[in-house]
Amino acid sequence: MQTEVLPPPTTGAVAIGRNEGERLMACLSSLVRQVDRLVYVDSGSTDNSVQVAREIGAEVVQLDLSHPFTAARARNAGFAQLTGNGRWPVFVQFVDGDCEVVEGWIKTATERLASDPSLAAVAGRRRELRPEASRYNRLIDAEWATPVGFVRAVGGDAMLRVDALMEIGGYREDLIAGEEPEMCLRLLRAGWRIERLNAEMTRHDAALLRFGQWWTRTRRAGHAFAEGAALHGRGPERHWVAETRRALIWGAVLPACVLASMALTPAAAALLMVYPLQVARLSRRIGAEQALFMTLGKVPEAMGAIEYYVRRTRLGRARGLIEYK
Repeated sequence: MQTEVLPPPTTGAVAIGRNEGERLMACLSSLVRQVDRLVYVDSGSTDNSVQVAREIGAEVVQLDLSHPFTAARARNAGFAQLTGNGRWPVFVQFVDGDCEVVEGWIKTATERLASDPSLAAVAGRRRELRPEASRYNRLIDAEWATPVGFVRAVGGDAMLRVDALMEIGGYREDLIAGEEPEMCLRLLRAGWRIERLNAEMTRHDAALLRFGQWWTRTRRAGHAFAEGAALHGRGPERHWVAETRRALIWGAVLPACVLASMALTPAAAALLMVYPLQVARLSRRIGAEQALFMTLGKVPEAMGAIEYYVRRTRLGRARGLIEYK
């Protein structure tokens, strides 16, 4: 008796971007050969991004910018395009327009998801395309080197099971950052699992060449920590409570205490030695450069967290995007 050979699960992809130029061309070109359907969501590009996407063969969604833009909103719009006709793929790969998808990743990811029905999402290793271009690119490349195995969250580049994402209602569109871990938290609460695979996934071009860009990106992270903690910090996961607390203590409370003490006695400046001691402690685990910027980064993180609290509690309104490039 001949066994029927079933076709492989269909896979779609959603790429989001704005004015990415050649990076978008590389992104879409790396996907079009690996997926059954490709959607590009454009958020007001003034270059030829839309034309390039159409020429490559992507379905294009252009966001209405009369409504506030977030990456989460763009991902949801692309996801709606994939699923809107009642016939949707089994899996969807999300990717930022400044990333190239490594050849073979889609096959690896779909096979792993197909092998375990309890998995909602998988991700692999994201690497910086040009880590040698600046110390900030190098720091981000190290940031991507997270442990493999079952995890609590993945980032913007990930493959998800379509039914799982539909079950939880997609991404939360009002978050200006940190929407991926928040989405993953809801997946876990719904009983799904998430895994980071020991496989190459994407090449990312951060183009982070200046200190000011790094500072802004880190401030955005602090804003995301505070907002995530406000949303889910009281739950059993204590979502981003520890990260927010560390940012505020090291980046705001401790410096304020030192300055207040110095008004009474100049000797209080010796308390600032806690920072080089912290760098020395962290250096043994992650290296001197990472330790230095991790410690320094608590200041912009605290600024971002404080900005979130002021805008939400005092002004009653959300902040717009915090962009670093």
